[in-house]
Amino acid sequence: MSQDGFNTSRDFDKAARCGEPSYVWRQGQERRLGMILDAAGERINGEVLENGCGIGMYIDRLASQARKITGLEYDLQRAQEAHNTVAAKHSNAQILCAAGEWLPFPMQTFDLILSHEVLEHVVDDHRAVGEMVRVLKPGGRMVIFVPNRGYPFETHGIFWRGEYRFGNIPLINYLPRRLRDQLAPHVRIYGKNDLAQLFKDLPVRIITRTIIFGAYDNIIARWPTPGKALRAILHVMERSPLKTFGLSHLWVVEKL
Repeated sequence: MSQDGFNTSRDFDKAARCGEPSYVWRQGQERRLGMILDAAGERINGEVLENGCGIGMYIDRLASQARKITGLEYDLQRAQEAHNTVAAKHSNAQILCAAGEWLPFPMQTFDLILSHEVLEHVVDDHRAVGEMVRVLKPGGRMVIFVPNRGYPFETHGIFWRGEYRFGNIPLINYLPRRLRDQLAPHVRIYGKNDLAQLFKDLPVRIITRTIIFGAYDNIIARWPTPGKALRAILHVMERSPLKTFGLSHLWVVEKL
């Protein structure tokens, strides 16, 4: 599940297959939005794609700056919701339902592409990355967030005794890869080398390669003072080698 989002009426199969998008905009999303804008620079004023937009929360925040913004979503129900609630508000926004492995755009279309916690769910992440590079303009950038194998919890849950058991399951990601993937076959996890392999031999350069912690809004909502202290400590850890235990990789990739 998304560390910073929730839905009380989950469809478990859909959540396992596609991930669960954020339904409430909180500090976690606001912080990542700042990271996206910092990485984008002036590219945010051009043509923008969010590849895997869910119900369109980032589309809604980015549309005011983009010349044109497109949200692509694999799940039809979520794409329809994003179309009805977000694209209807912004004349420069459109929502399409398609798979990330076959992007329905010509080469060199976009100045900026956002892929937020999506690659771990696609059928073929190598092809999905190649497609994003294909439709990116030279000098354009991709901002990519994916789950980090070093994080002590598997936030997407596990498949155990014939059913999905969601929640933050400790230490699953530290198991040998084969065993870990048997317990969580519905979602990938990435180390630094796994990400590097996705971009091997592609015409790109890596601008930013780091690991971040979450904002822990759920914890703060229950225990405000200790929760905020925990968040402050973990965000300081992002500037140290201890970031290896962070929640997500953040890579900014520029097309040559």
